[in-house]
Amino acid sequence: MRRTSGRCWREREVLTPERIEALVMGRESDPFSILGVHPAARDFIARCFLPDAVEVSASTLDGNPAGTLQRIHEAGIFEGKVAIRQRQVLRYRARYPDGATHEVIDPYSFGPVLGPLDDYFLAEGSHLRLFDKLGAHVMTHEGVAGTHFAVWAPNASRVSVVGDFNAWDGRRHAMRLRADSGTWEIFLPDVGPGHAYKYEIVSANGVVLPLKADPFAFRSELRPATASIIADTPAHIWGDAEHREYWRTADPRRQPISIYEVHAGSWQRDEFGQFLHWDALADRLIPYVVDLGFTHIEFMPISEHPYDPSWGYQTTGLYAPSARFGDPDGFARFVDGAHRAGIGVILDWVPAHFPTDAHGLAEFDGTALYEHADPRKGFHPDWNTAIYNFGRREVAAFLTNNALFWTERYHVDGLRVDAVASMLYLDYSRKAGEWIPNADGGRENWEAVEFLQGMNRAVYGTGSGAVTMAEESTSWPKVSQPVHEGGLGFGFKWNMGFMHDTLRYLQLDAVHRQHHHDDITFGLLYAFTENYVLPLSHDEVVHGKGSLLNKMSGDYWQKFATLRAYFAMMWGYPGKKLLFMGQEFAQRAEWNEARALDWHLLDHTPHRAVQSLVRDLNWLYRGKPALHARDCEGEGFQWLLVNAAEDSVFAWLRLAPGEKPIVVISHFTPLLRHGYGTRLPFGGRWREILNTDASDYNGSGAGNWGVVEAAQDGWAHLTLPPLATIMLEAE
Repeated sequence: MRRTSGRCWREREVLTPERIEALVMGRESDPFSILGVHPAARDFIARCFLPDAVEVSASTLDGNPAGTLQRIHEAGIFEGKVAIRQRQVLRYRARYPDGATHEVIDPYSFGPVLGPLDDYFLAEGSHLRLFDKLGAHVMTHEGVAGTHFAVWAPNASRVSVVGDFNAWDGRRHAMRLRADSGTWEIFLPDVGPGHAYKYEIVSANGVVLPLKADPFAFRSELRPATASIIADTPAHIWGDAEHREYWRTADPRRQPISIYEVHAGSWQRDEFGQFLHWDALADRLIPYVVDLGFTHIEFMPISEHPYDPSWGYQTTGLYAPSARFGDPDGFARFVDGAHRAGIGVILDWVPAHFPTDAHGLAEFDGTALYEHADPRKGFHPDWNTAIYNFGRREVAAFLTNNALFWTERYHVDGLRVDAVASMLYLDYSRKAGEWIPNADGGRENWEAVEFLQGMNRAVYGTGSGAVTMAEESTSWPKVSQPVHEGGLGFGFKWNMGFMHDTLRYLQLDAVHRQHHHDDITFGLLYAFTENYVLPLSHDEVVHGKGSLLNKMSGDYWQKFATLRAYFAMMWGYPGKKLLFMGQEFAQRAEWNEARALDWHLLDHTPHRAVQSLVRDLNWLYRGKPALHARDCEGEGFQWLLVNAAEDSVFAWLRLAPGEKPIVVISHFTPLLRHGYGTRLPFGGRWREILNTDASDYNGSGAGNWGVVEAAQDGWAHLTLPPLATIMLEAE
C-alpha cells in the first residue's frame, strides 16, 4: 500500500493495468498519485475518474479551455495533456450517454489542508483543536468554496467520502492518507452544508466495512437514518458575556447551585406528541426553571444516539446535538437564552463506553481502533457496549477534545461525567477471570485515571468557568480534588450515598425509623471529603423503583408531608442540589422516556403545594448565604441534635462568615410535638423562615407562629409539626 503525505505534485506515473483496475474497483490506496494534475516533462497532464462519462473537457477556473481528455478505461477514467503554464485547479465538463452534461471541479487538483504540525500533534495525542481539523468543515480552499473532510483511520487501506453528492460511490472520492498520523483527508469543491455523508472504509485485508458515520460529525440525520450531515459554519451571535464572565471569576463551591435535571425528549411534547425543538423548549423550559428558582438545567445526553430508550447514554455522535430537537444552532440559541435568563446549562457526558452499532466507532477501520480488542477490557457487560481504550493517545484526545468542544462551541457551563466508577475499576461488574489486572496486579484502571485527570486539566485550563461533575459511586479518594494534589480533578462529585441512605430511611414506616437513625447522620461523617452534589436523579425513578412520592411510607397525606420534609431537609443539608424533572410537583408514576410528564397533576392542590415548596426552597437557598456559601466546607455545618433517634428528629446549624446562621430541624414521625426542648446556638428571637407543614404547602398548619424565643443559654421549646422540616434564622 502506498503511504503518502503532503501535496502529490510529481512526475507523471506510468499507469499499469493493475493500478487502473484498482482505481476502478475502489482498491487504490493512493488516488492522488494518479488523479489530478501532474507534471509530464515540460507539460502537465490531467486525469480524472468520472464513472459513466463518455467525453470530458478541461478548463481553468476562470473559464479558459485547457484541453480534451481521452477515455482510457470504459469505466470512466480520462487522461490528457492540459494547456496550463503552472499547476492549478481544473474544472471538468463531462457528457454522459443520455446527452446530459455536468461540470465538476477536480478535487484531486487541490493540495492538502492539514499540515505537518497537525500530524505531529495528532499522533502525539496532544492536539486540543481536533474539532477544527477533523470532521467536515465548510471552507474556501485555494480560492474555491467547498468542504474539507478528515478522518482518523490508520489501519485502513482505503477511505472514501460517500454521500448524496456522489451517489454513495466509494470510488469517486477516495481520500489522501497522511501517513504520519494515520489521518485521511480530501477537499471537495462545491459540496456544502446540508449534504448527507459517511465514510467508506476498506480494512487492511481488503474488506469493505459497513459505512461509518463521522466521529467528528457536527450534525446527524434523524434516527433511524444514521448518516452525518455537513454542518454550516456556526452562525449564532452570542449575547451571554455577562453570564460567562460571572462564572469565570466565581468559586462555584461557594455559589448556590440548584440543578433541574431534564430529559429533553419527555419533559413536555408538542400538540402532536412529538419532541419539542430547541426554540419551543426554550420558550417553555427556561421561564419555568427561572420561576422555580433553579440555577442550572442539566440535560441527560443530547448528543446523537440511535436508540431512544438508551436516554442518550449510548451515543454514536459525540460532537452532534441530536437531530431529534432540531439543528445545532437551535441548541446554541437555547443555551444563550438560558444564560441571558441567568440559568446555567450542564450536559451529561458519556466517555465511559459506546454502542457497537455498525455505523459507529466499533472496529472503525477494521481493527479495535477506539476500543480494546480484548473483551476483558473492551466490552462492558452491563450495557453490551464497547469501552474506550483510554490508554491510546488518539482516543484520549478524541474524548478530551469533545469536552472542550461543548464548553467552547456551545458555551455549556458544565459536564456531568457518567459512570465514572465503571471507568476507574478494571473489575467493574466482572467476575474473577473476566478482567485483566493492571501492571501492578491491581484493579485500578490507571489509564482511565490519567485520561480523566487530563480531561479535567484541559477543561479547567481554558478558564471559561465550566465545571465538571463525576457520577462516582465508590470511595475512590480525591475525586473532586485538584490533579496536582493527587486528585482526579473534578469540580464536584455526586453524593450517591446521600441519595441511597436517605431514601432507604424514608421508605421505612415511621415507627421503625428510630432504629435506622444513622441513615441520616452517617453522611455527615464524609460530607466534606469531596465537593458534593446531592442528587435525586432519574436513576431513582425508573425500572420499577417508582417515583419519589411513592417511595415515601405512609398514607396519602403522609407521603406528601414526608416528601416535603425531605426536600427541605435536603435543601438545608450541605451540598449542591439536583432534582429530576417531575419530582418538583410530586409526579406519581415513575418516569417514562416515551411520554411527557403528567402536568395535569398540577390541577390538584397537593401537587401544586410541593411545586410551591420547591420554588420557595430554591429562592431561600439562593438568598441565604448560610445555606450555600459553605456547602463544601465543614465550617458551614454544626450538629445541634444528632442523637434524638427515638423521636426521629435531626437538627443542625448552617453558617457562613458574616451571615446570620440558620437552624434546620427535620422531624420524621407523624406526631405533633409541642414544647419540644432543644438548645439553639444562642438566646434571643429566631424567625421561622420555612415550615413544610404550613397550610400554604397543604400541611396541617402546625408551627411556631413565625417566631421562636430562646433563653439566654439558647434553650428553647418548639412545636415540631408532623413529618416536617422547619428552618429558623437568628434575628
